[in-house]
Amino acid sequence: MGQVHSPLTGDARDDGGMSSRFAVSLLLAAMIAGACGSSETSDEAATSSPTTVVDEPGDDATTTSGETNAETNGAAGGETDQVPGAPDTTAPTTTVDLGPPRSFRLLASGEILPHSPLWRGAAANAGGAGGYDFTPMFADVAERIRSADLAICHLETPIAPAGEDLSTDPLYGVPAEIADAIAFAGFDRCSTASNHVLDRYPRGIDRTVDVLEAAGVAQSGMARSPEEIEPRPFIVNDVSVVHLSYTYGTNGIPIPADQPWRTRLLSAEQVIADAQVARDLGAEVVVVSLHWGTEKQSEPNDEQLLVADQITATGLVDLVVGHHAHVIQPIALVNGVWVAYGLGDLLSNHPVADHWPAASQDGAMVEFEVTVLGDGTVRVGRPIVIPTWKDKGSGWIVRDVLADLGRPDLPDWRRAELEISLARVDEVLGLFVGDES
Repeated sequence: MGQVHSPLTGDARDDGGMSSRFAVSLLLAAMIAGACGSSETSDEAATSSPTTVVDEPGDDATTTSGETNAETNGAAGGETDQVPGAPDTTAPTTTVDLGPPRSFRLLASGEILPHSPLWRGAAANAGGAGGYDFTPMFADVAERIRSADLAICHLETPIAPAGEDLSTDPLYGVPAEIADAIAFAGFDRCSTASNHVLDRYPRGIDRTVDVLEAAGVAQSGMARSPEEIEPRPFIVNDVSVVHLSYTYGTNGIPIPADQPWRTRLLSAEQVIADAQVARDLGAEVVVVSLHWGTEKQSEPNDEQLLVADQITATGLVDLVVGHHAHVIQPIALVNGVWVAYGLGDLLSNHPVADHWPAASQDGAMVEFEVTVLGDGTVRVGRPIVIPTWKDKGSGWIVRDVLADLGRPDLPDWRRAELEISLARVDEVLGLFVGDES
């Protein structure tokens, strides 16, 4: 009795000599046939995942499956011999159209903080007929703002409820006409979560959102209902976008216990949770506005640095824009995400004295080209900074510094002021000022 060891199963069995030789022949034949033309000749070949090759971002990708290699088949150069009459098991090649890139240009500005002297200027602009006209204050920068596909402002103050008096620092309630000016300037939406969000209590929030909505300006950061504080996607150039807004605090005014949804307090955990909800809702791009930092300080504080690191490390956030310091702060790449720590004030009336530095007169609008590639990858381009300066002497007109400096008819006194302002901005954001490369 001979003993035969099967090369296929590893089992040993007893049989007669002739039967053993016959069995060996059968087994050898099976091995030869299995090596020729079967796509299941090895576990590697049978279970290999589809291979995707993308030549360039946004181009078509070719996906193939069931590929074999020279080592598995025992054929030089990866060629195999097909058994005559056997079915062709080569998997078909399929083309996946990832679609063309989609892009939009985003512009974000510094804070809008209408102090009481601005009301008087706006009343004068209205010609004494009653009401307020803030639109001339934005006329110099409106063309640039309107040219963006998505323009975002930061309205730091609530609008005074109907029938209530206007008020200024420390508890703001500003004229409703500021919303018309924001729309005139070309802003599509504003972030509204700030330390002043509850200055006029929930009725101030309701009034602010109502008035902005009537002017055609969307917002994030205030809510009239629980649903309104949640992430809500909107479309810009066929791209699904979510804009989120948070504040470090509310100046000691408690958020109503029975209405915790009135605004969003800043914590890395809350931003990350909301950004995940935004992604689950189909958002391709998530932009976060943060009211944070230390007033009058041009360097980010430790909390800003920590929160920026935490929220950008998740891969859920594509861009961070900050406010509150009333002076310009740096723009930096954090975990591959652009973070503009603070854009200063676009429109306000901080007096230049010991209490407020000269840098409080400067602001920055910043543009980003946002591109979504065919595979869903988001690319946010290098920032372009447009410095602004508040021309109080001419009626609180927001000046486009670089554009005005290019005017040959510019008065000498204004040119001198703009050059001084530009020098201050250059110290913080010089790498990005006017850089459209």
